[in-house]
Amino acid sequence: MNKTLKFLVFIFLLIQFAGCVHDDSYQDPDLDGYMCADLTPNLTLSALKAKYANAVYVFPENSTEIVEGYVSSTDETGNIYKTIYIQDKPENPTQGFVISVDLLSVYTKFPQGSKIYIKLAGLAVGVYGGVVQLGIQEAGSSNTTAVSRIPEPLIKDKIFRSCTVREKIVPFVLTSAQMVSANDRYIGCLIQMNDAEFDSRVLCTTFAPPGVTEEKIIRDASSTSARIVRNSGFASFANQILPAGNGKFVGIYSKYNSTYQLFINKVSDLEMNNFPRLDGITANPCEYSDAGLTQKTVAEIKQLYTGTLSTVSGDFVLKAKVTGNDKSGNLYKYLFVEDASGGIRINIDKLDLYNDARFMVGKELYVKLKNLVIGNVSGEIQLGAAFNGSVGRIPEQDVYKYFFDSNKISTNVVATEKQISQLTTADVGKFITIKNLQFITSDLERKYAGAIATNRTFEDCNGNQITLRTSNFADFASEIVESGRGDVKGILGIFNGSFQLTILDLLGADLDLPRCDGSVYETLPTLYTENFAVGGFSTDWSIVNVLGTQTWATSNVSNGNDYYAVINGFSGGNTANEDWLISKPVSLAGKSKAALSFVSDVRYAGNSLQVYATDNYTGNPATTVWFLLPATLDSNNLAFGDWVNSGNVSLNAFLGKNVRIAFKYTSTSFSAATWQIDEFKIKGN
Repeated sequence: MNKTLKFLVFIFLLIQFAGCVHDDSYQDPDLDGYMCADLTPNLTLSALKAKYANAVYVFPENSTEIVEGYVSSTDETGNIYKTIYIQDKPENPTQGFVISVDLLSVYTKFPQGSKIYIKLAGLAVGVYGGVVQLGIQEAGSSNTTAVSRIPEPLIKDKIFRSCTVREKIVPFVLTSAQMVSANDRYIGCLIQMNDAEFDSRVLCTTFAPPGVTEEKIIRDASSTSARIVRNSGFASFANQILPAGNGKFVGIYSKYNSTYQLFINKVSDLEMNNFPRLDGITANPCEYSDAGLTQKTVAEIKQLYTGTLSTVSGDFVLKAKVTGNDKSGNLYKYLFVEDASGGIRINIDKLDLYNDARFMVGKELYVKLKNLVIGNVSGEIQLGAAFNGSVGRIPEQDVYKYFFDSNKISTNVVATEKQISQLTTADVGKFITIKNLQFITSDLERKYAGAIATNRTFEDCNGNQITLRTSNFADFASEIVESGRGDVKGILGIFNGSFQLTILDLLGADLDLPRCDGSVYETLPTLYTENFAVGGFSTDWSIVNVLGTQTWATSNVSNGNDYYAVINGFSGGNTANEDWLISKPVSLAGKSKAALSFVSDVRYAGNSLQVYATDNYTGNPATTVWFLLPATLDSNNLAFGDWVNSGNVSLNAFLGKNVRIAFKYTSTSFSAATWQIDEFKIKGN
C-alpha cells in the first residue's frame, strides 16, 4: 500500500472513530445461559494477597481454596481491558484485588456488582507494576514475580458468578491525601473523590486521543499532590471533553509502581460540574462565545507588532486553521495556523499538541488574543507569551484561557503554490508547495538530520536554493533524503533574512521524478563505513604525525552524541603541523564502479584539507605514491555546523585493487584551521 493510500485509510478510520459518540447509557447484559454457582469461600482477599512473598505463588492443582469478592469494575465502555477488579464487600470494603483475564467484554459474564467465586487451584499470585494480582504462571516462564492472564477457556472452570447475589457497589470515599501505601489494601475498589477537579493543564481536552492511552491530572482539596486518571483511547467516551468543574469523581483505585492512578468505569459516574473550582475558575472555560470579541486576521495581528514586543490589549479573536503541529516531532512546542491573509507561528509550552483535538491539522481554531504578545524572533513574527523581553511559550496551565475548539469538522489543508524566486516575508508562516525541487548533490545519501537539528538544501531547476530545516527529534530524521525531483510541501519560515522550509512528514518531500538534468541518481552499496566514536580511532585507522604536537582525534563537541574526526593546529597560538589520517585497505575486487564520500566542516582560516588515495601504502606517507582526489570540502570557515558532503568521489582508478584513503592536514605559524570529518564511506558495485 502506498503512502497516500495509507494516509487516506488512516483519515477515514479517524473520522469514523470521532463520529462515534457514546451516550454512556447501558442496559444490563443478558446473563441467561451463562454458568453460575454459589460456592463456599475459605480464603479471604487479604490472605490471598499475602500468598505473594517476593515471588510468584502457584496454588497446587489439588487445592480446594476458594475466594469470593464483588465486581467493582465494568469494561462496557472499553476503558478497562482484560481485568476484573473486585472488593470484599459491596459497601465500606476493607480489601480490593485485581484479576488478570484474557477475556473481552467481561461485563457480559461478570457485570459490576456480581458476587463471584474463584477456585484457586492451578492459578498464581504475582505482581505487575507493584500491584499484587491473580493470574497464571506460564510453563517455562523465567519471570519469578509476574503472572500472565488467565486464558479464556480456563475462566469457566475457575470463576463463577453467584446465581442469587448481585449488589450495588457503593463507592468508598478516599481523598487524594489518603492515596498512600498504607491504603494499598483498597487497590481494586470503587472509590469516590469529593471536591475533585481536573488540573487546569488538561482543561478543554478530551479524555484521550483516538487509540492512545492518556493520563490526566486530578486533585481535590486534601492535598497538593496530583493523582492520575488513566484513560484508554479505545474507550467509548474517549472523544468527549473532560468535565471542567469541581465535584464527585468515581473510579477504580489502582497504582503503577509508585504512581496512584484511577480508572473510570463510566462517564456517568462523574459529577464534576460545580463552580467556582478550587483553583478559582468561576465558570466553564471551555464554552466559547463571540460576545464582546472582535475578529482579527493573521495579517492584522502581524501589523500589531510595531518594532518592539507588543502585548495585545484588545478583546480580539483569531479564527484560523491549524496547518502544522508536532505529530512527527519536527515541530516542538509550537504550531502554525493560517487564514486567507497569511500564517503565523504560535508558541505553546505543551508536549504532544497533536493529541489535543483543538490542535489537529485541518481543524479551525479560535484563539483569544488578549494578553498574548507579538514579537520578532530572528526575522519571523510570532505569537506567544512574554519571556525575558521576547516571545516565549504560552504556559500549559493557561492554554485553556486562549484556545477554543471550533467544533467544526477538520478539512484538508490546501498549500499555496509558490516558486523560490517569488517568496516574500508575507509568505512566512504559510503552508506552501514548491514544485520541481531536488536536494543539492552534496546532500544526497545523507539523513534528514543528524544528532542535532540539521540544514539541508533544496534547489529548483533554475538553480534557486532554499534551506530545509529538520529537527533531530523528527520521526523521519534518520531517513535518507530522496535523490529525485518533486513537489515539496511545508511551512515557510525565515531565519536572519534567509527563507527556510519545514516539512511535517515524509509526504512533504516525495521526490520520485528524475532530477532536473534528466538523470536518475544511483546509490552505490556501502563497502566500508566509519562514523567514528568516543575514545579515538579503531585499528582500521592509522595516525601519522609528521610535524607539530597536534594529532587527529575524535570529538562530539556541539554535535550531540555524534562523534567525528577532528584536528586543530592551534594551541595557545597557530603552530606548524603535518598530520595524516589513513584508512585501512578496502578491496574493490570485482567492482565495476566505486566511490568515496564523507562530510567535512571547517572553522578558522588555514590550509585546505587534502584527500588522497593509494593502492600501495608503504607505511610512510613520504614514500607512498598518492593520488589527490577532487573531493568537495566545506569552504565556510566562519562557523561550525555547516557540514558539506564531498559528493561521490570516483575511485574507478582503483577498481580490482585494495584502496586506502588519507586525509592530510597542514597548518602554519600564521594560520591553523580546525577540520572535522564524518560519515566516511567507500562504496562500490
